[in-house]
Amino acid sequence: MTRTTADVIVIGSGVIGLAATVALADTGLDVVLLADVRQGEASPAAAGMLAPGVELRDAATRALHVAARDRWPAYVAMLGERSGVEVPLDRGGVLQLALTEAEAARLAAAAPATARWLDQSSLAALEPALVHGVGALHHPLDGAVNPLVLLRALRQVAGRHVHVKVVTDAATAIAPRDGAAGGVQVALRGGESIDAMRVVVAGGAWTPQLAGLPRALPIEPVRGQMMSVASRVLRHVTYGGGGYVVPRGDGRTLIGSTMERVGFPEPGATEEGVATLRQIGAAVTPTLRTAPMLHAWAGLRPMTPDLQPVIGADPAEPAVVWATGHSRNGVLLAPLTADLVVAAVAGTPPAVDVAPFAPDRFAAAA
Repeated sequence: MTRTTADVIVIGSGVIGLAATVALADTGLDVVLLADVRQGEASPAAAGMLAPGVELRDAATRALHVAARDRWPAYVAMLGERSGVEVPLDRGGVLQLALTEAEAARLAAAAPATARWLDQSSLAALEPALVHGVGALHHPLDGAVNPLVLLRALRQVAGRHVHVKVVTDAATAIAPRDGAAGGVQVALRGGESIDAMRVVVAGGAWTPQLAGLPRALPIEPVRGQMMSVASRVLRHVTYGGGGYVVPRGDGRTLIGSTMERVGFPEPGATEEGVATLRQIGAAVTPTLRTAPMLHAWAGLRPMTPDLQPVIGADPAEPAVVWATGHSRNGVLLAPLTADLVVAAVAGTPPAVDVAPFAPDRFAAAA
């Protein structure tokens, strides 16, 4: 059996794994990235919203999401400089559309301080296609990023990095390494193994399939179906009708998304899913009911019971660093998660409090 050595192994090559790989390598650590591409991965299927104002939760989660959103302008600038790929970043604001007076009251009551309420006339002036709405909350600091271009830029930076070795194989098991030096050994599907001082688990929905983890995490694959249509009817990312609409600025508009607990299905969208997406789009603006469909697809979100990620070194096995379970917010949280992974590996204080996202919180809840 062939063995390779590294300072850190990163399992998973979605946005979380790639971002963590680049951040770790930038500190001078030698990183092996295990880049096993799986059908249905969440990152290329995502819409890429950066919208902490929409999903209001507890203070710790909001702090995490806001800090993550505010990392993005500098992050895309860094990627552009190092990859030559300009990642489209929309900071034009996000709308939460109210279609009834009851929805308007609910949104207004829960509005964060950074949001402003648009009445019907103000909303119609901003987005004429939403004239049927009662009003909307406008989150002016939120927006979206294009995940497909983001992935291309991250792959370029990681692939060129002097401290990164990309291995196109899958991890099957991890185990503590024998000897006084400690660390971990990762077994690969192809029969090889890799020794390292740390392993970063960023396997998304497939994380529970990895043998030898220090604990079982309740991460469930939840299918989200998306579609794109030919339309320029909206300029702002808009939530409403039980989903969201994301204009890309290039003549495409994305409509999402379903939430289906179906395990690991055959990849791709379904007729029922597309029909649901049509209903969502039509509820946001009737024009989208008949806009020509360009493409439909699906991805598997790695969902935890509290919809929050698992980030940080494992209390039982500190050589294992978690960066998984990001649920609906993997793209939003990728740059900040990479910073937190670096802090966990280095043993330095994290930029935000990660205690609420610790891997042992599920055992405590049980």
